[in-house]
Amino acid sequence: MPFHVYILRSESTNRFYIGQTQDLEERLVYHNANYSKSLRNRGPWHLVYKQGYSTRVEAVRRERQIKSWKDRDMIERLVRASR
Repeated sequence: MPFHVYILRSESTNRFYIGQTQDLEERLVYHNANYSKSLRNRGPWHLVYKQGYSTRVEAVRRERQIKSWKDRDMIERLVRASR
């Protein structure tokens, strides 16, 4: 599937980052290289969840849904269920 929704977990802060991308490997390298100001010095980041979608529209819709939860427990349950 060409588009992915992903969740990263910071090893140093135990925080989650939720995003969507077409190139998951490149995006993970980008986050861990401190190119993103919002994530700088909060890593290293580890991929804990991914889900593929055939269109960007579907991926963005799912990303927004997960971000709207605001409840860390719901995100942790999603991560655990995907293992």
